[in-house]
Amino acid sequence: MPRCFSWAAHRLPSLPCVPCAGDAPSSPCSPCSHAAQTSMSLRHRGDGSGSGSGSVAGRTARKFTLEQLSAATDGFAASNLLGQGGFGRVYRCHLRLEDDDEEDGAATAVAVKQLCRGGAQGSHEFVVECAMLMTLRHPNLVGLVGYCAQAQERLLVYEFLPRGSLDDHLFLPLPLPLPAPAPGDGDLISRSRPRPPLEWNTRVGIAHGASRALRYLHEAVSPPVIYRDLKPSNILLADDFTPKLSDLGLARIGPAGDDTHVSTRVMGTFGYCAPDYALTGRLTVKSDVYSFGVVLLELITGRRAFDPDAGDPDERRLLDWARPYLADVRKMYGRLADPALRGRFPRRALYQLAVVASLCLHDRPNLRPTMSDVTRAIDHVASQPWQPASASAGAGAAHHRAKSCQM
Repeated sequence: MPRCFSWAAHRLPSLPCVPCAGDAPSSPCSPCSHAAQTSMSLRHRGDGSGSGSGSVAGRTARKFTLEQLSAATDGFAASNLLGQGGFGRVYRCHLRLEDDDEEDGAATAVAVKQLCRGGAQGSHEFVVECAMLMTLRHPNLVGLVGYCAQAQERLLVYEFLPRGSLDDHLFLPLPLPLPAPAPGDGDLISRSRPRPPLEWNTRVGIAHGASRALRYLHEAVSPPVIYRDLKPSNILLADDFTPKLSDLGLARIGPAGDDTHVSTRVMGTFGYCAPDYALTGRLTVKSDVYSFGVVLLELITGRRAFDPDAGDPDERRLLDWARPYLADVRKMYGRLADPALRGRFPRRALYQLAVVASLCLHDRPNLRPTMSDVTRAIDHVASQPWQPASASAGAGAAHHRAKSCQM
């Protein structure tokens, strides 16, 4: 499945220049300067809607040289490759940062994203992502460690999240093995063996974290930031499965004042893009709400938004397959459950989560809920966790009552 595509056939507009290694931090074309300008336009609302999100003030990102990153990745060796896509490749390596403890001799594990050379869109996304991650702070947004813009190379250095992406766990296992863990990295999951299916409580926790990140982008900063490319491969997972949104290269600053939308060239990933945005090019925060509904449906069903390899053509697009069940969700919600869950989920909570997904996927954007509404609903779902012990006890008690009645 392609990473992203455009419904518009016209050429890209002119893009801002991207700095080379000699650019001063104060240069108007440098990522740091762009981040400073962005932080001036983004303001924290201070209304508590982004509780726990921290400050919106710009953060300091380190500037690495190409030689540093090449040495750390062994010349961008295949043995350090974590994954690749339309944007380029991601490598795992260790870097000694200025705030590392020099006495213990340990270096920090990081992920280095090397963007494809020569793409105008890639250069634009590089500047946007640098600016966004330097400006915005939230525990469910991936942390930017630094960047490199030298010659034709564009590289971003992120905090390393050992469990990879939600896509890795929710769908097929990855064929590539991870490098041997270095001391202090903790237990890393091997990609050479199948991963166990995600449990219900973990899925709800991932949905909750992703919803909090979107709520922060939409409601804790002004003007709002529209993420525009929410999908499982962009949701990275920490060791404890805490989700963090990555890849903010397609993010846009949303409408301000009396404006209701931002008119823009349609970008996104097939299967996740809101139909109103795809048809009109009018981008709003409700476009993200729709994409969140698709991801929520994937978490419930274990099916991809679009699966070209599905045998039945009617099952290739998740929404086409799920539409009959969502139309009568009160009676049919059980048909949506991922078979990999093997019935290990609270029925009422599954029904409630399916209702939330259905509301997010409404054809009319003004009838979709806000991310605050979605987050509160998922809070309620999370308050009803799957508890195997109590479930077994309840089943045993029901069996005992039934047997007593027969006697």
